[in-house]
Amino acid sequence: MLATVVQWLVLSIATGALIGVGCTIFLRVLFATAGHVYHVSWWVLAVLLPAAGLANGLLLHYGYRLRHSTFIDNAVVAVNEQQGKMPFRTMWIKPLAALITLSCGGSAGKEGPCSHIGASIAAAVGRVLHLNPEMRKRLLACGVSAGFSSVFGTPIAGAIYGVEMLAIGRLRYDFLFPGIVAGVTAFEVSEHLGVPYPQYVISFIGHFTELLFLKTVVMGVLCGAVAWIFVELMDRFRRLTAWLKQRYRLWPPLLPTVGGAVVALLVLVVPTDYLGLSLPILQQALEGQPMPYLGFLWKALLVAITLGSGFYGGLVTEQFVMGAVAGGAFAHFLGMQAAQGAAIGMVAVVASASNAPIAAILMGIELFGADSTLYVAGACVAAYLVIGHRSVYPEQQIAFSKSSWIFARADLPVGQEKVRLSYGLLRWWRTRRRRRRSGRR
Repeated sequence: MLATVVQWLVLSIATGALIGVGCTIFLRVLFATAGHVYHVSWWVLAVLLPAAGLANGLLLHYGYRLRHSTFIDNAVVAVNEQQGKMPFRTMWIKPLAALITLSCGGSAGKEGPCSHIGASIAAAVGRVLHLNPEMRKRLLACGVSAGFSSVFGTPIAGAIYGVEMLAIGRLRYDFLFPGIVAGVTAFEVSEHLGVPYPQYVISFIGHFTELLFLKTVVMGVLCGAVAWIFVELMDRFRRLTAWLKQRYRLWPPLLPTVGGAVVALLVLVVPTDYLGLSLPILQQALEGQPMPYLGFLWKALLVAITLGSGFYGGLVTEQFVMGAVAGGAFAHFLGMQAAQGAAIGMVAVVASASNAPIAAILMGIELFGADSTLYVAGACVAAYLVIGHRSVYPEQQIAFSKSSWIFARADLPVGQEKVRLSYGLLRWWRTRRRRRRSGRR
């Protein structure tokens, strides 16, 4: 076992260092190009967004013809179904597409490209070293963790997120050590190379009571509803895009072009703060500034149209924004400070939409300090339960059902499995109805 520790120390540190360099290059280019569309005129956006959609469509449609393998370019699928293998020749496509999306105002996140870079580099290392399938899967999972750690600035939470997102209800403990080592290494490399990470100062000091804990649970239920709306919108727009493509036989690159035009039209009624990463509005929410009640819906709608139509980008930063806006807007109904509500909502929506409650709790602790533990724990777990068996990642597998009243076959992707009520609950309901009928007679 000591040899195992040494083996994974060497592999994870080397892989994490490579990923830290790769993610740093991406983030530096992103920070230099993104965030310039918040104050431009609408006519500029009306040109940029459809043009970015066309560029995304062309890149994703023709770029993947360069690959020689049949492997899917998706980290979750690569771990769960492809024995840790991913195409390396096309690694650059998704990061470039994300840069185009975010620099032109498309509403998306920045962590997706970094996790993709991490997974691709890890898969390449496994291939060069001729590792066996199980070690390849483990190394690829730690590559995903390193990518998330590098972009979040939360090495432990990012490492756990990269493992927890693979399946609902299952955490591979054999993935944890390499994931944490690679995550810490990638974070340290990126920080040393000058990647800036935000520092949040939010007061959670005070007497924590049972009533306050119940209020955080209610906040978690609210955030679970926000995540449910977001996931449903994503699914509906993906289905709509697929229907339009089939019904009218549209050339695939045209679909994100149309999506960009729709986003541009929405900007006539939705503030431009919700374009791109929306980091300014996230910062305002965490500072306790007033947030609109429907702000989370505006962000969810823009992200669903952007990514559902065929743009490429991440999803976690957008969950941060939706959760912070919703938490800040509704905190006063529960007698909580707006900044506290924003902080709780920020991680609770991630716990729900990504089905990663443990990573979300740790993320709250790393971002806001140990005093936030009791505030975020109940909210994250409640939000995780409320959304049910839905996910922003359709490829995420269902390992265990979240409720004894619900039946789901194990190890099937969320997008393929139809979750059903258990037969026990149905029998109970039928027996109850029969007794009611007999009582009326």
